[in-house]
Amino acid sequence: MAKQKEQKLQTELREGTGKGVARKLRQSGRVPAVLYGHGQDAVALSVDSRDLYHLLHTGAGSNVLVDLVVDGADHLAMPREIQRDAIRGSFWHVDFLEVSRDETITVDVPIHVVGESVGVKQGGVLEHHLWDLHVECLPGDVPEAIEVDITALEVGDSLKVMDLTIPSGVTVLTGEDESVLAVVVPQAREVEEAEAEAAAEAAEGAEGEGEGGEPGAEGAAGEGSSEEGGES
Repeated sequence: MAKQKEQKLQTELREGTGKGVARKLRQSGRVPAVLYGHGQDAVALSVDSRDLYHLLHTGAGSNVLVDLVVDGADHLAMPREIQRDAIRGSFWHVDFLEVSRDETITVDVPIHVVGESVGVKQGGVLEHHLWDLHVECLPGDVPEAIEVDITALEVGDSLKVMDLTIPSGVTVLTGEDESVLAVVVPQAREVEEAEAEAAAEAAEGAEGEGEGGEPGAEGAAGEGSSEEGGES
C-alpha cells in the first residue's frame, strides 16, 4: 500500500485545434493533451507518446501524480480522461487535472489480492465482486492499490469493504457493506451434491413405498388361504 512517487512529464504548448492539427501531432509521435482545473482556462498541450506510455505504466496507473512542465513552470496534475485508438491501442488524447497538495481529490484505487486462500486450496473458487474502491484523500496520499490478503479465507468466507485495511489519510466512499470477494463451492460440485441429494431422497421414497406394500401382500395371501380352507 505504498504511496506513489511523483513523475515529471515535459509538455509543449499546442497551437491550433481540430482534427488536422491532432493528426499531424500523432504522426510526429506526440499526443494532444489539455491541462485544466483550479478555475484556470484550459491549456492546449502535447506530450511525447513514449513518455506518456511510461508515465501510465507505473504502479499507480492512471492515478499517477505528475509534475507537468508547461512552458517552463511545474503544475501538479493527474491524468483524468485517457483516450486510445480502438484498433491500435495507441494514445489518442489525454486530459490532465491540476490539483493542489492541500486539497482532497476523489479517485478510484484498484484492489490488489495477495496470498492463496485455504478454501481455494481445498477446491473452492474465488469470486471477485469489486475491483476498485472510490476514495477521497490528498494527492500525495493516493495509494497505488489497496491490498487484500485472502490467505485465511475458507470456503464460505467473504470480505466486505468494511473488512479492508485502509491507509491513514484515505476515506473510502464506496459503501462499507459492498462485497469485495468470496470463496464459494464450485458450481459443478453444487450440481453434483444437489443430484446426489435428490437421488438419496428418491431412494428413501421408493424404500418407503416398498415397506408400505408388504403388509397388503401378506393380507391378500391370508385371505386366499381362508377361502381355500372354506372350500375344503
